[in-house]
Amino acid sequence: MELIRGLYNLHPRHRGCVATIGNFDGVHLGHQAVLGQLSEQAVERGLPLVVITFEPYPQEFFSPAGESPARLTRFREKLQVLRCYGVDQVLSLGFDQALSQMSAEAFIDRLLVSGLKVSYLVVGDDFRFGYRRQGDIAMLQAAGEKHGFQVVEMHSFEVDGARVSSTRVREALAAGELNRAAQLLGRSYRISGRIVYGDQRGRTIGFPTANIHLHRRVAPLRGVYAVEMFGLSGDVESRLKGVANIGHRPTVNGTRCQLEVHLFDFDREIYGEYVQVEFIKRLRDEKRFDSFPELKAQIELDAAQARALFDMSSGSGDDEAA
Repeated sequence: MELIRGLYNLHPRHRGCVATIGNFDGVHLGHQAVLGQLSEQAVERGLPLVVITFEPYPQEFFSPAGESPARLTRFREKLQVLRCYGVDQVLSLGFDQALSQMSAEAFIDRLLVSGLKVSYLVVGDDFRFGYRRQGDIAMLQAAGEKHGFQVVEMHSFEVDGARVSSTRVREALAAGELNRAAQLLGRSYRISGRIVYGDQRGRTIGFPTANIHLHRRVAPLRGVYAVEMFGLSGDVESRLKGVANIGHRPTVNGTRCQLEVHLFDFDREIYGEYVQVEFIKRLRDEKRFDSFPELKAQIELDAAQARALFDMSSGSGDDEAA
């Protein structure tokens, strides 16, 4: 899969494709339906499948820091998932002041016609684009008739009678409904990242943690969870079980939201490793403790609860926690 960063990196060889446009945050079942339809057209027409997306998301650009919607997937995670669905190229447009003020007509001419020479375009039924969101499906269809490309309006993909959306996934995660989020995503929810050095306070109370910076303005999860970690070199197929806290670590007056994972029965230096953490069950809210002994006692309870959960799951022969 090829990553193209910005309009200025489009070359003549990129002309001719089937495409879709959107944030694709989470790459949920609705997104997957769009990609499935596009994949069929790509094969039929002998053209590459291109996803046009934005970085940062428009909502992040226009919202004050900390007030934008929580990110389900950081950019690297999204690329990893898109690769699994047959995407040939991702065109990432830097959403800045210039792009926010580009007219809908210029967006069509510069991107879809001159830049990519789109043959077949799929967009959602609520898709709007261009300065002050002046562009819509009708404008795209009129442009398609003029320039010779087909525009298809993808109707909402529903689960349990309601539209699947990134917002709905965020709401499920915020409520601790991990099974519901997995149903909407088509997979269990994971966060990926590189293990970095922390302040090593966990070691002093007998609970060393693998620390992962989230690289997003707002995290979709907060609290303490039973988790499984994947991707450690030498343990690629292993599911390493543990307990994790995701939040600002109020007991130590933390300012950065990060993920801290304590792995059970594990003692190895893993700094610098890129891993995936799958969230199995929410155990409790994050809270502030008045002392480290109180924090240690609570972590012991959290770890015992998570171990019991995993023991019950393996005893029932089910790979997923209830």
